[in-house]
Amino acid sequence: MRRSLRRVMSTLLIAVSAGVVFVPGAAQAAPAGCAVAPPTPPGNTATARITSGGIDRTYLLRVPADYRQGEPRPLILVYHGRGQTPKQMQSYTGLDTLPAITVYLQGTETGDDQLGWQGAPYSNPAVDDVQFTTDVLDQLESRLCVDTHRVYATGKSNGAGFVGVLGCRLSTRIAAIAPVAGAFYQLGDQCEPQRAVPVLDFHGTADSVIPYNGVASRNLPPIQTWLSQWAQRDGCTAGLDTFFTKDDVTGQRWCGSVVEHYRISGGGHTWPGALSTSGPGKTTHTVSATQLIWDFFTAHALPGLPAATPSPCTLA
Repeated sequence: MRRSLRRVMSTLLIAVSAGVVFVPGAAQAAPAGCAVAPPTPPGNTATARITSGGIDRTYLLRVPADYRQGEPRPLILVYHGRGQTPKQMQSYTGLDTLPAITVYLQGTETGDDQLGWQGAPYSNPAVDDVQFTTDVLDQLESRLCVDTHRVYATGKSNGAGFVGVLGCRLSTRIAAIAPVAGAFYQLGDQCEPQRAVPVLDFHGTADSVIPYNGVASRNLPPIQTWLSQWAQRDGCTAGLDTFFTKDDVTGQRWCGSVVEHYRISGGGHTWPGALSTSGPGKTTHTVSATQLIWDFFTAHALPGLPAATPSPCTLA
């Protein structure tokens, strides 16, 4: 019964946090930001500040070079791993090359002078990063021409784990998620998205930080278990299908392309195809996580508009 109700809600969904009613096929009003000049010139990155939950927070905002006032653009929220920074994520992922607004959010202190995110055993329980994300989206939609049907989230490690939390909590505002080397701590929180959330995941089988087969004592599930749980939430009835194999990479999916996974045999705690040879996580060039993420995001949008036809995947 609950799953049937959830399917109905994904068809006619009231997004309370966004103040929007999604009706399939209906056009939505453009955000206020479509009528104003961008806060930073196209092609540039700027540091933005916001107060959320009584805490002063920051994020890096990259406006694409071809941004035009009044033309709605997709937006990608990016979350760094524990101990990393937004600038590091920007430098090695290559997400700035995509034709989207990219937002690199900064976490808060989690101990040992390391920044991190909600949803991990070491995170600060007084910090609400879901609210922070909501506040950032509200701010950006007032300052930029954001396509509110095409807001996405990706991240690495602890940041990727938090992207999973966003899939559970902000399914009315985030169209699809793409965690990389995710730390999906299972701490007893309920995950009840209000619609089927498309998920694209990358993980190496030799990841020594977040082991592929999980660690029960750390409340880390096997990656395949986490993926199967999302497939069930999304109402998938078809079994697992292998759709791609090349060298050290195996592509798996449930329900066509609703839930997809790239298994990197022998891969470590990395962002596949990372740009920086000296930065975090470059051990394989067999696939580019950034290109595949963009292809996946392009193929999925919130209810109300048809999804776009994805560009060809670059797998070599």
